[in-house]
Amino acid sequence: MTVPINNALAAYNAAAQQAGGQALAPSEERVGPSFGDLLQQFGNQAIATGKEDEKQSMAASVGKANMTDVVTAVSSAELTVQTVTAVRDKVVAAYQEVLRMQI
Repeated sequence: MTVPINNALAAYNAAAQQAGGQALAPSEERVGPSFGDLLQQFGNQAIATGKEDEKQSMAASVGKANMTDVVTAVSSAELTVQTVTAVRDKVVAAYQEVLRMQI
């Protein structure tokens, strides 16, 4: 479930006004890609690496690849899987931490 930042800001402003606090103005400026964009780029790179590694493995199975390239591809695939798993674990941990926050 994604909530646009303007909706979240509007809800915060409504709560702040009821409590007698100051409301925040929406900021439309972006300094770089969003977190979701970064995750999507990372995922796309991981998929591309996996496809290339699979091509090397298939070429090795029919005897048309250099073994050094195959070993490098397998190591790259292993590193990619470990990295994806680590990022996934961190994202899940952050999400669980946000859920534990008191409102």
